[in-house]
Amino acid sequence: MNLVRLVAAHLRPYRPWLLAVAVFQLVSVIANLVLPSINAKIIDLGITPGDTGYIWRMGGIMLAITLAQVVAAGGATYFAARSAMAFGRDTRRALFGAVGRFSGREVSTFGAASLITRTTNDVQQVQLLVLMTLSMMIQAPFMAVGGVVMAVREEADLAWLMVVAVPVLGAVLGVVIAQMIPGFRLVQTRLDAVNRVLREQLTGVRVIRAFVREPVERERFDGANTALTDASVRVMRLMAIMFPWVMLVLNLSTVAVWWFGSHLIADGSAQIGSVTAYMQYMMQILMSVMMATFMVMMVPRASVAADRISDVLATTPTVAPAEHPAALRAITGAVELDGVTMCYPVLRNRYSEASTSSRGRGRRSRSSGPPARGRPR
Repeated sequence: MNLVRLVAAHLRPYRPWLLAVAVFQLVSVIANLVLPSINAKIIDLGITPGDTGYIWRMGGIMLAITLAQVVAAGGATYFAARSAMAFGRDTRRALFGAVGRFSGREVSTFGAASLITRTTNDVQQVQLLVLMTLSMMIQAPFMAVGGVVMAVREEADLAWLMVVAVPVLGAVLGVVIAQMIPGFRLVQTRLDAVNRVLREQLTGVRVIRAFVREPVERERFDGANTALTDASVRVMRLMAIMFPWVMLVLNLSTVAVWWFGSHLIADGSAQIGSVTAYMQYMMQILMSVMMATFMVMMVPRASVAADRISDVLATTPTVAPAEHPAALRAITGAVELDGVTMCYPVLRNRYSEASTSSRGRGRRSRSSGPPARGRPR
C-alpha cells in the first residue's frame, strides 16, 4: 500500500520520537485503565461501609494517577506534532526535488495544476493522518484491548455485550468507508480541475481581458467549482451518516449494561462498584472505536493523496543526466593582444557633437539680444 510505504519511508529518521510517543501513550492508557478499578473499590469498600479514611487514601492515589496521565498525554502530543510536521516537510522537499528533475513531457503528463495540488493539499492530507494516528490511533488499540481485559476482570457475566456491540459497530463503519474511498478520489480530481482553471486564468489574464472573455472564464470556473462542491457534499453525507450509527450503538450499549447489570445487582451476584467500573470500561472501549472512526474517515482521503504523491515520486524523467558523462579536456594556451585599442566610438561621437552644439549655443547666447536699430538682421 502506497500510504504505508510513504509514511514508513519518511518517518524512519524520526524513530526516537515515535518511540517516545508510544511510551507516553502507553503510560496514559495504563492510567486510564487503572482509574475505573480504583473508583469501583472506593464505591464498594469506602462508600458502602462508610470508611472515610479509605476514600481519602484512594482518592489521593487517583489524583496522582490523573496527574501522571496528564503529563504523559502532553508528552505524547508534543512528540506526535513534531514527527508529523517533520514528515510533511520532508515529503514536500522530496516532491519538489522530483518535479525539478522532470522534463516537459512529465510536467504535461501530470499537469502543472495537479503537481501543485500534490505538493500542497495531498501532502497536508497525509500529514494530518500521521498526526491523528500518533495522537489517537496508537492509543485506541491499547485502550480497547486493555478495556476488554479489565472489563472481564470486573464483571465477566456482562462480557457478551462487548461481543455484540463491537462487531456491529465495525460492520457499520466498514460499509460506509467502502463507499467513501471512491468519493475522496473524485474530490481530489475535481480539486485538480479547479486549480487548473484558476491557474490558466491567472496566467492569461491580459489575453482574457483583451478579448473580453471574462464571462466565458467565469462560467468555466463555476462549472469546476460546482463539480468539486457536489463531490464534497456526497462524501460529507456519508460521513454524516456514520456518526448517528456510532452514537446509536454507544447509547444502546449503555442501556444494555445498566439493564442487565441492575438484574445482577438485585440477585446479589454483582456489586454496584463492579458494574460501574464495567460501564466505564465499556465506554472506553467504544470511545476507542470512535477514535478509530475518526481515523477511518481520514484514511480514504489520505490513501488517495498518498497514491498521487507516490506516482510523482516513482516517475522516472525521460530526460536524465548521462550515467558516464564525457570529461571536459583541460584547455591550455594564452591570448596575446598586440596593438589593440578598446573604445566606444558611438559615445565619443555623441560626446563631440554634444560639446560642439553646447559651445555653439553658448556663443549664440552671448550674442543674443534685440538687434540694433538700423543694423541688418
